[in-house]
Amino acid sequence: MQPSRGHPVGSRPGSGLFEAHNPVGRNPVGKENVAQPWFQVAKVVALPPAWLWFRWRFEHLERIPERGPALIACNHASYLDPIANAYAVVKAGRRPRFLAKDDLFDIPLVGRALAGAGQIPVSRGSGDRTPLARAERALAAGEAVVVYPEGTVTTRPDGLPMAGKTGTVRLALALRVPITPMVSWGSAAVWQKSGPGSLKPGRPVWVSVGAPIDLAADHDAILDFDAVRRMTADLMEVLTALTIDLRDRYPKRWADAR
Repeated sequence: MQPSRGHPVGSRPGSGLFEAHNPVGRNPVGKENVAQPWFQVAKVVALPPAWLWFRWRFEHLERIPERGPALIACNHASYLDPIANAYAVVKAGRRPRFLAKDDLFDIPLVGRALAGAGQIPVSRGSGDRTPLARAERALAAGEAVVVYPEGTVTTRPDGLPMAGKTGTVRLALALRVPITPMVSWGSAAVWQKSGPGSLKPGRPVWVSVGAPIDLAADHDAILDFDAVRRMTADLMEVLTALTIDLRDRYPKRWADAR
C-alpha cells in the first residue's frame, strides 16, 4: 500500500464484483452537488449545533478529492464520529454518503432523513452484499463514500482502532479508487458504547485527513483473500498511526476530562 500523490478519477467501469454497473467518472460529483433537499435538511439540523457546542479543528481537508470518486475510511471511537466526519467532508465541498447501521433507518424522522440523503443501510453480520453494491455504484458515479472499516465503535480501552473488515479494500481494488484515511479524536468522551458521557461545551474535536492510499497496482489481488486481509491490516495500521498522532497532540487538559 503506497500513498498516492494525487486524487485520480478512475476511468474504468464498475467491476461488477458487488453487482454494480455504473461507470466510474461518468457523473463526477463535486462542490456543485450539495443542493439535495434531504442533505440540506441534515446540514441545517445537525451541523450548526455541533459547530456551536464543540471547538473544531480540521487538518489537511485538501486531501479529500475535490471531484470524482472518494472512498474515505475512518476510525470509529464514538457515536459522534459521523457528525465529525460529515462536517469535514462538507467543509471539503463534498456530499458524504455513509454506510450506516440499518437500525438507524428504523428511527422515525431520522431514518427518513438518512434514506432521503442517500445514506446506505448495513445489516451487520448478515452477509448481505447490497450495501457494498450500492457503495460501488455511488463511487462509480463519482460520489464521496464514508466507511468505518471496523464496522462498529471500538471497544478498546485506549480508543484506538480494532481490526478492520475487508469491504473497504475490496471496494478500492474493484474500482481502482484510492482510499482517503480520516481520523478524529475528542469525541469519545461525549458518546461511546458505554453511553452518553460529558457534554461540556467547548470540548475540542479534531479531525485529520491522511495521504491517499493507492491500491491500483494490486487490483489483480482482489480475489486473493489473504492479500486482501493483509491490505486491510495495513489500512488499519495507517488509521491507528494517524489516530495516535492526533491523540498525542490533543490538548492535555481535555484528554481525561469527563
